[in-house]
Amino acid sequence: MPMYDRGAPEDPVIIDRWSGGLGWLAYPDETGMRASHAFVGDNGGVWVVDPLDAPGIDDELETLGEVTGVVVLSNYHARDADTFAARHDVPVFLPQWLSRVAEQIENPSEYVVENIGTSGFEIRRCAPFPGWDEAIAYREADGTLYVPDVLGTAPLFTVGEERLGTYLLCRLFPPRGAFEDVSPERILVGHGTGLFENAPTALTDALAGARRRFPAALLQNGWGQIRALTAALGSGR
Repeated sequence: MPMYDRGAPEDPVIIDRWSGGLGWLAYPDETGMRASHAFVGDNGGVWVVDPLDAPGIDDELETLGEVTGVVVLSNYHARDADTFAARHDVPVFLPQWLSRVAEQIENPSEYVVENIGTSGFEIRRCAPFPGWDEAIAYREADGTLYVPDVLGTAPLFTVGEERLGTYLLCRLFPPRGAFEDVSPERILVGHGTGLFENAPTALTDALAGARRRFPAALLQNGWGQIRALTAALGSGR
């Protein structure tokens, strides 16, 4: 099973669906479980976040409304942002500190600092160590939290009874400050399926137990995380 499938996607799977959006896996059989999402904004427009293109996805987006913008929230999630932006004739929105991914985006971009347009989401910078930059997006109005890389639900992230796990390299110093005053109703992630039940408990456990469970995570996921990191550095997808 490949870490990240680079072929043409054939059979995407919808993994998250709620009244305010949806999520999909363009390559449901890959180990890295790269998830893409679309959120309905406060003014009704649709915001496509860290997307990978796949057959039939535009039909799914139409059920939510008209695409307003494409958003990239990790230095390693350029993915197919340009493709979606060109097809829907919308800009790509980027946090101003994501310099690596900015070099990979060809379509005209809009830089954001605190809020993503009219989506209702605020963003918070998460930079656990040099070379790692992403933005956590949170909408307090409906309790939707999106985390690109530092947390995930894919087996590559979790150990034991964890429903949500901290990326291995961040476990010794988990970025608790980035999640201060966040009480999510749902947690969507860039790698894995979303959490819709007892989300605050899962978030607290992931951060509080990250360091304690580091040895188990290293033993179980260490080699896989190295493969994933190497693959991400190679393509930005």
